[in-house]
Amino acid sequence: MARTGPARAALVGAVASLVLVAALTACASPGDTPSSGSTSGSSSASGSTPGEETGGATPTPSSSSTGAAAAVPDDCRAILTADVLAQLADVPLNDPAFGPSGVQPDGSLICIWADPAADTTGLRTEISSMSRGPALDMLNQLANDEGFTCYTPDGGTRCEKTWPNETYPVTDGRTLFWRDDILIDTQYSNLAPTGYTAAIIDSIWG
Repeated sequence: MARTGPARAALVGAVASLVLVAALTACASPGDTPSSGSTSGSSSASGSTPGEETGGATPTPSSSSTGAAAAVPDDCRAILTADVLAQLADVPLNDPAFGPSGVQPDGSLICIWADPAADTTGLRTEISSMSRGPALDMLNQLANDEGFTCYTPDGGTRCEKTWPNETYPVTDGRTLFWRDDILIDTQYSNLAPTGYTAAIIDSIWG
């Protein structure tokens, strides 16, 4: 649950003012903006994952559930559209070389699209349960301390940032989307399928 009271209200107000300025700048993310460069594996534009919509909003999570409670999915392929899957056709899913993936003991879902033979190209998404209070704290920290751009599309709150890879001439990034106590957290390098995050959002909330 989110904390309340004058102190909390003042904090959120201050954060909103800071993030509003950041939100007025251009944003990019995995699945919404084209990835730059290529090493190995496939490289695609980011669709609805990191950086597809733009707008000026605060990183204060907003919940707009009106029907049955949403649930964390349990299938990495089922949450994507045919178009997104086609962009990932040549990329292995959940190779053991990258560690735990699939449904986890805590109920979260980890999806890793990456080829062990590739130097950097890959995408990792974790979908988990997170209540409003912790989500608010996390997104505010990313906006204030790490330069993420946050706005409020699709009935939730989205924060995203891209940066140059330190070793290869490609783009890395991270996109987070929170709504109704569910967090979608995607980190990627040189792999940002167009419509990726949007597909997951639509699969969970319709």
